[in-house]
Amino acid sequence: SLGQGQVYIHWSTDRWKHAQKTACHFKSMFWDKTTQSNARNPNQYDIAIWKGWIRAGQCFRLEYAVSFETEHQIIWDNNHGRNYVLSHDPLKILILNLHCYQEDNQDYKLSQIARAIDDMKADIVCLQEVAEPWNDGMGDWENNSAKIINERLPEPFHIYTDWSHLGFDKYREGVAILSRYPFIKQDARYVSDSHDAYSIHSRKVVMGQFNVPLIGLVNVYSAHLSWLEDGFEAQFNRLNDWAQHNHNARIKATLLCGDFNIVAGSSGYDLVVNSNAYEDQYLEATAHGVFEKVFRVNDPYWHDYMADDYRIDYIFMNKASELKVTSGRTVFTDKDYGFVSDHCGYYMTFEPK
Repeated sequence: SLGQGQVYIHWSTDRWKHAQKTACHFKSMFWDKTTQSNARNPNQYDIAIWKGWIRAGQCFRLEYAVSFETEHQIIWDNNHGRNYVLSHDPLKILILNLHCYQEDNQDYKLSQIARAIDDMKADIVCLQEVAEPWNDGMGDWENNSAKIINERLPEPFHIYTDWSHLGFDKYREGVAILSRYPFIKQDARYVSDSHDAYSIHSRKVVMGQFNVPLIGLVNVYSAHLSWLEDGFEAQFNRLNDWAQHNHNARIKATLLCGDFNIVAGSSGYDLVVNSNAYEDQYLEATAHGVFEKVFRVNDPYWHDYMADDYRIDYIFMNKASELKVTSGRTVFTDKDYGFVSDHCGYYMTFEPK
């Protein structure tokens, strides 16, 4: 009824910053699954079969719509305004403070964490309050909590961990990164004034660099910083300087992950916002309107919008990064895997912008 026309595929691999148009070809014959034989096109139901090939190369995400164009009109199929999407899996990151072996049913909870990592198909896991027995300062690697979680995965990840101080008078306490991808570079350093192993104010951060398929190089830092009154500002400034030094044109994203011991909306959080270098990715994923007030227009009343947000665990992403957060959720609550720590975990996904 539309008369003679041509079918086209309109497509983009960079979220429509650039678009291409590919013509489809009318197939005079096609394979009819009903009769298991060749059939003429159009068939008895007036369905016309067209075929087109898109040469998209090694892209992460492909969006497309279809048009039927005649001399007088264009008929669109763009999935009800959403366009059709083919995409690789996003980069999936989980952060969690383990509570330094202070949990009841600790062994079961370590297994629950491993189960969640596997179920959610996490790619990178940043852990804080990672513990192993003190053992006169020598540690006990076989009983390291991050190592145990990793060994309970169906396929263990690459792991890097380091400790900073004596925790709860009986553990070497530190931070860790578990990664599905090999470490290209790894490093650990104190960001605190104190380097004293017997001081709880001694804080060390670990970092890893990874080559994420179809995304590129990503720098990830697992941090557990002190409370504001105990040195947060100096520690964050050192971490920021370190991360900025490692960020260059080759790096697609820099992510500061973990327990920052600053409540969302507090003066410590204000310090991060005013650094004008990092943005709160959970807020961006789950409360876009609030995110705009905090990071885009710097609404003088933005603190009021975060009055009920008591998070102290974050993924802060460098504004120069080429990724965008696509989802965020709280995990390890009574709604999913149960409480495994005195902290909830946060799970976020990222794609190229």
